[in-house]
Amino acid sequence: MSGWRRLFRTKPVEEIVTEGGHGAGGELRRTMTLTQLTMFSVGATLGTGIFVILGEATPLAGPAVVLSFVLAAVTALFSALSYAELAGTIPVSGSSYSYAYATLGELVAWVCGWCLVLEYAVSVSAVAVGWGQYLNELLRQLFGVAIPEALAGPPGGGGVINLPAIAVVALVAVLLLRGASESATANVIMVFVKVGVLIFFSVVAFTAFDSGNMTPFAPLGLAGISAAGAKVFFSYIGFDAASTAGEESKNPRRDLPLAILLSLFIVTVIYVLVALSAVGAMPWQQISGTEASLAKVLEHTTGAAWPSVVLSAGAVIAITSVVLTVLYGQTRILFAMSRDGLIPGIFQRVSPRRRVPAANTLIVCLFVAVLAGLIPLGRLADATSIGTLFAFSVVNVGVLVLRRTKPDLRRSFRTPLFPLTPILGVLFCVFLMTRLDRATWITFLLWSALGLAAYFGYGFRRSRLATSSATGSSGGGDPR
Repeated sequence: MSGWRRLFRTKPVEEIVTEGGHGAGGELRRTMTLTQLTMFSVGATLGTGIFVILGEATPLAGPAVVLSFVLAAVTALFSALSYAELAGTIPVSGSSYSYAYATLGELVAWVCGWCLVLEYAVSVSAVAVGWGQYLNELLRQLFGVAIPEALAGPPGGGGVINLPAIAVVALVAVLLLRGASESATANVIMVFVKVGVLIFFSVVAFTAFDSGNMTPFAPLGLAGISAAGAKVFFSYIGFDAASTAGEESKNPRRDLPLAILLSLFIVTVIYVLVALSAVGAMPWQQISGTEASLAKVLEHTTGAAWPSVVLSAGAVIAITSVVLTVLYGQTRILFAMSRDGLIPGIFQRVSPRRRVPAANTLIVCLFVAVLAGLIPLGRLADATSIGTLFAFSVVNVGVLVLRRTKPDLRRSFRTPLFPLTPILGVLFCVFLMTRLDRATWITFLLWSALGLAAYFGYGFRRSRLATSSATGSSGGGDPR
């Protein structure tokens, strides 16, 4: 096989599915139910975004920000349907990385996996930093104390070390090492709490609903609705988290597609309820700012300061859930990449007792803790959105390719209105990528170049497909 063709060698779907859950280092345990999978995706999606995004999006669309959330949900739905089809067809831990390997080849799969490292590890580091900020706010409101600034922020951000960020990552590491089922149970509890906080907000805000606040409904027209839609779209990122649990699901072919679509529906209903109750309770011109928009609405509604305590507590729980689900997804994607030989074999070693990739989890959590506690992330965190959109685009293209190359493959879910749905998914993702600024693109390109250097320096020659074609075997074994 020529060097050029080797870059786009694909891994047979049957082989990916057969080895699912197995690696040279051990086998994962299937324990996760449909409820746990759905809550994983809700947990990864429903983070601090809704606590802050309303104040950024409402000035762009007015009361019609409600439609902006619906528009963003429809945009996410195209990719969610593609994820649902591939998750039911290739129910393994690698998510979009594995889907790309089966459809578009090794190089595209590597780039997709590398983008997921950016999306998961770097974004969760930024989220962990936010956890410390909300924790400090909660401590001030409840006890009148706060963690000293030097111990609550990274160098360059007014601090020396961000201990709260390190603490939440350490807490999540302990949960992940206890087992997938234990982590999923803890996440279900946290998701119900943060959903309860947002429903509580909506109920209180609806008591002050004034139809006069809804007129004019779209003062900035369709342009305002679409601009706000592009901004709030990133509050939907995370619905694909269930797809990383393909090898720990009890019934992956049935449950993964359902979990992905159910989570998107649940999150959309909550977002629309929160947005509608907020703009109905308070003139939209007054809903502005980044971190206090929901608290401002409740203070306007109740005339009291206690709502900010409830919302701060909700944000602390929301972020903990996001850190848990995203770190889980990161470790499972690295597990799949290690099994394919593209990264060192230590990432696929499974603890015989807990049936989790323990070394993988410790390495990832240590890396994230260092990022969150010691390094100002800046533009690197901003670039996570473009990496996510690239992964979404790959999944949509993967559905198109696999339908053509493997039309008779067993599929537990089929994307409706094919091929229109995945094509629209690609177009919407590309459109949103073009809306990102130049600095974000430069950061993304530099990150991609670093990833290509890592691939050609390590994975290209060590991948199982490369070694199996050289020896005439089917591969396997520890790739080290």
